[in-house]
Amino acid sequence: MLTHLRVRRFAIIDQLEVGFGPGLNVVTGETGAGKSILVSALQLVLGAKARPEMVRTGAERAEVEALFDIRDDASARTRLAAMGIEDEELVVRRVVEAEGRTRAYVNGKLATAAQLAELAAGLVDISSQHQHHTLADSGTHLGFLDGFAGLGRERTELAERWRAWVAARNVADEADAAARARGDREDLLRFQVGEIDKLAPKPGEEEALGEQIGRLRHGAQLAGLTTRGEEALYSGEADIVGQLTRVVADLQSGARVDPALAPLAQQLDGARAEVEDVGRELGRYGRTLRADPQRLAELEERQHQLRRLARKFGGTLAEALVYRETAAAELSALGGAEERAGALRAAAGAALAEVTALARAMSARRRAEAARLGAAITEELASLGMGEARVEVAVALEERPGEVLVDGGRLGATGFDRVEFLIATNRGEAPRPLRKVASGGELSRALLALKRVLAAQGPVGLYVFDEVDTGVGGAVAEVIGQKLHEVSQHHQVLCITHLAQIAVYADTHFQVRKEVVEDRTRSAVRLLSPTERDDEIARMVGGIHVGEATRRAAAEMIRAARGETARHGG
Repeated sequence: MLTHLRVRRFAIIDQLEVGFGPGLNVVTGETGAGKSILVSALQLVLGAKARPEMVRTGAERAEVEALFDIRDDASARTRLAAMGIEDEELVVRRVVEAEGRTRAYVNGKLATAAQLAELAAGLVDISSQHQHHTLADSGTHLGFLDGFAGLGRERTELAERWRAWVAARNVADEADAAARARGDREDLLRFQVGEIDKLAPKPGEEEALGEQIGRLRHGAQLAGLTTRGEEALYSGEADIVGQLTRVVADLQSGARVDPALAPLAQQLDGARAEVEDVGRELGRYGRTLRADPQRLAELEERQHQLRRLARKFGGTLAEALVYRETAAAELSALGGAEERAGALRAAAGAALAEVTALARAMSARRRAEAARLGAAITEELASLGMGEARVEVAVALEERPGEVLVDGGRLGATGFDRVEFLIATNRGEAPRPLRKVASGGELSRALLALKRVLAAQGPVGLYVFDEVDTGVGGAVAEVIGQKLHEVSQHHQVLCITHLAQIAVYADTHFQVRKEVVEDRTRSAVRLLSPTERDDEIARMVGGIHVGEATRRAAAEMIRAARGETARHGG
């Protein structure tokens, strides 16, 4: 709700501050007094394009400041919180320099034009000389149809399920991407483990191979030296074992004479036995040696493969075997990624099926309720003096790019549907989008009819009407006043009017006057007391010369309006 509007050096306004109340706020005054300047100032603070000519002549800058009470507006508080401001009041200030620069402030903090536009959305709906907002924006029509059809709970549920599907889809997409990445890694690891396993190296194998290759490569040399060693130690004519045997026999014979030789004989006999063992072993070793070029080639090839594997996986065969165990463990951990991704895709598919089913049901309800809403608005227009007008509520498949295509339509958080209000203001005309209606007065009345039918549904806190009384009078003007007051039971309304039949329904009445002070024209706004309001209504009824009969007529209009609003709970 707008509670205060302060304007400084704006057009012909030098300085004024207006405090608005709940319900229906009416602004009246002579033609040219500057009533619509209030609307222009409000539009500026809500983000309208600033122009240097808005600055009062001779001033350096113009300032407009608006105070909104947003305690009951959760959406506005959420948008404010997004700017880092937690408050139940919203103060928007716009400054326009004479040279054209502008600045915007929200609760004292500098704000960008985009932030201001986002924050102001839903605060005020202005219908003034084609400067109309929420209801003329076809993007809001779906919400109004859903409100009329009582689909608020289903709309919330659909949005929640849509977000759940989007989250599930994103998780599945990430799992797919991760599975593809894991798949590439898994393929690499599986290949590497397979490569190592195919060669099947054993710990210490490289050293053992070196020994075998050396034996085969130098077999003749080894055979010669081992044969000579065997002959010298054991099998030759003058072998060492034979000589030692004779010496041992001599010592044993001498020990019978002198026992002191016995230990020496025993020690030497042990040495003879060891020499004999070495000689025999040399013989056996030499007899195993034989030339085998094929076996040598096989062993050398095996050695080459092991060395290549070692270089590829760490530098040594031991490091390659450690890498194999590490890779096998990682491969085991990666296993099942594709299965998990498949399960997540199935969950996302189930979530999409839920969204689709609910969206189809909502589409059926919307199409059924669209005709009823169009008829209700058409009936309201007839009571507002537009009996030839006809409203249609068109429901079509949405064409949003980038969203999922289901059943030939684009499914989004609000379902499949795109809704737009179409109006034909005269018989025989084809209905056209509401935003293309030509007459400002007809547009304002069309919006009033929409707001009357949807009075409790719209998110807007303040409706502003300037021109709603254009081209009407008498009974139609009185009906417009009644409708405005009915709308004001759900939303704050500000109406600028020339007609007493409308002004008498005001909960709060302001008068705009143009005056000359020190050779400068300025516009002033003041809140009327009950007596002053009676005088203003009389002026609007009788013109310049207000007689007693006019005052009685004005008083009767006020009493009738009070009785009417009392019957309607006003």
